[in-house]
Amino acid sequence: MSKTNVLLVGAAGETGGSIANGLLEDGSFEIFALVRPISVLKPAIVRLQERGVNVRKCDLKAPEEQLIEALADIDVVISCVGPAEQQDQIPLAKAAKKTGVKRFIPCGFITVAPPGGVMWLRDEKEVVYNQIRQLWLPYTIVDVGWWYQLSYPRLPSGRVDYAMTSGNDEIIGDGTMPTALTDLRDIGRFMALIIKDPRTLNKKVLAYSLVSTQNEIYSLMEEIGEETIDRNYVSEETICSRVLAARQASETYPFDPIKFIPRYLAEYQYSWGIRGDNNPEYARYLGYYLTTELYPEFKASDFREYLESVIRGTAKGVYQDRVVSRKHQRHFPRTESSDSLYTRIFPRTESSDSLMSR
Repeated sequence: MSKTNVLLVGAAGETGGSIANGLLEDGSFEIFALVRPISVLKPAIVRLQERGVNVRKCDLKAPEEQLIEALADIDVVISCVGPAEQQDQIPLAKAAKKTGVKRFIPCGFITVAPPGGVMWLRDEKEVVYNQIRQLWLPYTIVDVGWWYQLSYPRLPSGRVDYAMTSGNDEIIGDGTMPTALTDLRDIGRFMALIIKDPRTLNKKVLAYSLVSTQNEIYSLMEEIGEETIDRNYVSEETICSRVLAARQASETYPFDPIKFIPRYLAEYQYSWGIRGDNNPEYARYLGYYLTTELYPEFKASDFREYLESVIRGTAKGVYQDRVVSRKHQRHFPRTESSDSLYTRIFPRTESSDSLMSR
């Protein structure tokens, strides 16, 4: 049986890497990575090639004829670009329409939220989704809930600092809001099922493993780690004030991408922590299919087992730049890693470095 040709954009990132792993593990796909010419020799790209991933050199901002050439014989496009690059997908989608791509999966892969003023990042993605629909291009939109890898709090002993990206020392509201969780490592396994499934064509899918609350996660972490964790509850009023301030700052400095970092973080907290958007029931209301219903046989990575691996010191952290709250920043020295939480999304500038070093 011939394999499905998949072009993966952003294959060296965290989500893209998970998808590459999942498709390679499945074995039903011929995988191509769309890579900027200047990035071909990066270690992450070389490692993908060593595992059998083919590289096609092209920039998303290249002329249409080059994008069309890069899409030759491609059945499925999966995009995992950074937040600041969302609308760069539109020329690729237009080229995909002209080349007859059978399914275009734009860069979703965030928590569930409605369009129209709740999260700026969601609204940027919706612009792309609407362009795809106007093209009458076959698509699937996939969101994934909140990663296991970002969901747990820091232990006072510092034992889990090695795997953390932030201090994660705040509980939003009263900590009882349920939110969908997904192991980053499972995203690629979900994608292998989704892109083979005719039911998901021209649909939205929430790929998640379980639903939990912050209070439940803290209690589980305390049980496994045998340490007491301070519970710093942050009120709805405080979160709403942060959102307002972050929005005002980002609109005052529209050409400085670093200004959007506080906005992303505040709007995420407001959406899943206060509004409760990242919930399978709300996702169903918004028209999503749920992977728990589509693939009941899917064995997701166990959350407790993942936390146990974190505490044992055997888990792999996400992102290499340990930028955290001031309180814990001494535990996570900054590096010049190109795959960090911030530098992967926002190019470093003089203004951004000065902000981050304060």
